[in-house]
Amino acid sequence: MRELVYYVAVSIDGYIAGPDGEYDFYPGGDEAQHAAYMGWMNQRYPETVPTAMRPACGLTDAPNRHFDTVLMGLGAYRPGLDAGMPSPYAHLRQYVVSSTLGAAPDPAVTVVDGDPLALVRDLKREEGQDIWLCGGGRLAGTLLPEIDRLIVKSYPVVAGAGIPAFHGAFNPTVFRVTDRELFDNGVTVTWFTRR
Repeated sequence: MRELVYYVAVSIDGYIAGPDGEYDFYPGGDEAQHAAYMGWMNQRYPETVPTAMRPACGLTDAPNRHFDTVLMGLGAYRPGLDAGMPSPYAHLRQYVVSSTLGAAPDPAVTVVDGDPLALVRDLKREEGQDIWLCGGGRLAGTLLPEIDRLIVKSYPVVAGAGIPAFHGAFNPTVFRVTDRELFDNGVTVTWFTRR
């Protein structure tokens, strides 16, 4: 069965973005450190690189290694849409969960204004690769019962406020660490699996 994987960047204090959706505060280290980290991550998870950025990263024809579907809340989808990319991950099946977006701005994007848990359960029953939960925090909080694995890129910065990685009801859910990688720029990537 396919799994739902929340692949996300977080600050030390657990925020995925600033109060207004900012994500440019994550420190990347010096140029060489940043390039080494991004190169490693992009080669390991090429499908998480937006379609428009893939040529610059040398990933134009890179196959999807882990995911064939991406699930986003409106907050995760909006930056690409505002930048003129209504289909940010054209190499994946794209779902945007939103009760306010209305009609999909691109035929390659499916807008879901209903129950995201039912959507994920249906997607899991299909054949294919895993499902990437791209964000945001409110959607992750809602989908927590269906999240099978986490890939958390922890950056050495305190945001102080913003959008939490999970926003929802108090619901302690235990995961176990399956792998961890520390990069020279201070980023730690940790893989978790639901216990």
